[in-house]
Amino acid sequence: MDISVVIPVYNEADGLPSLIALLRDALDPLPQTAEIIFVDDGSADASASILEDFARADPRLHVIRLRRNYGQTAAMMAGFQHATGDVIIPMDADGQNDPHDIPRLLEKLAEGFDVVSGWRRDREDKALSRVLPSRIANGLISYVMGVPLHDYGCTMKAYRREVIEDVRLYGEMHRFIPIYAAWEGARVTELPVSHHPRRFGTSKYGLGRILRVLLDLFTLFFIDRALDRPMQFFGKIGVGAFFLSVLVFLWALGLRFFAHTSLIQTPLPLLAATIGLSGVLFLLLGVLAELTTRTYFEARGKAPYKIRSVTRHADAAPASTDARRW
Repeated sequence: MDISVVIPVYNEADGLPSLIALLRDALDPLPQTAEIIFVDDGSADASASILEDFARADPRLHVIRLRRNYGQTAAMMAGFQHATGDVIIPMDADGQNDPHDIPRLLEKLAEGFDVVSGWRRDREDKALSRVLPSRIANGLISYVMGVPLHDYGCTMKAYRREVIEDVRLYGEMHRFIPIYAAWEGARVTELPVSHHPRRFGTSKYGLGRILRVLLDLFTLFFIDRALDRPMQFFGKIGVGAFFLSVLVFLWALGLRFFAHTSLIQTPLPLLAATIGLSGVLFLLLGVLAELTTRTYFEARGKAPYKIRSVTRHADAAPASTDARRW
């Protein structure tokens, strides 16, 4: 299969027939073979039965039903794992993404990119509750993670299979897939896509997602900076805390000898001891994280690097398949 379109679904029964019609209109003219994978994430309405009726009539359409509502990330992961296409294109089921953007995403991939991220430049959402928080979050994510995209929250993207087949998603991490792909050495770009007002159902997201995004961003920041070298991450914090405790204690001594302030009369000695102890704890945490990380890589047989290609002379002996891991 050339293309797999993956669509998580949760209580979108009213809009599914029109979405499927638009998908057919967009995919039929393409020269590539395509499949459409709907993942029903424990819908409480008639979404699953509607999808199954369409699947019986269209061999390109597949329906995966989850036992309960696991969330968009888990549903998307299930779709990725069942997809067989060389290019995987996720999109929303609420009708706001336009399937007619799929050919444009494929054209951009053909320019040599591995990931094409949709950019809802003209969003049809509420400005204060949806658009403004999204812009702030996207700017923060781009700055912290170093992958400059305008719209991480847009589900509609196109991925080459090889850059995401090893990606495992947890929590609410689906919006950060381009970052995972960039870690694998993928070339990432973005493309403005259409965005339509929601015609059916209600949005599943609100302002409460802001805290989840921030927590996920902190997790990604740690993984990026410290997954294969946690001692460097925690050690810097520990050493910094230790030197800060020394400075605080010297401040207390300065007050003692120059301002005649007793050490009992100021909280600075206690503060110095607390900061110093925190530094020691961070160092010990770094040691434990280092042991855990090495166990993780060794247990999975996973090297902390990815090889794009190997070039050698035709007369050279082939390399051993059992690569040495550092």
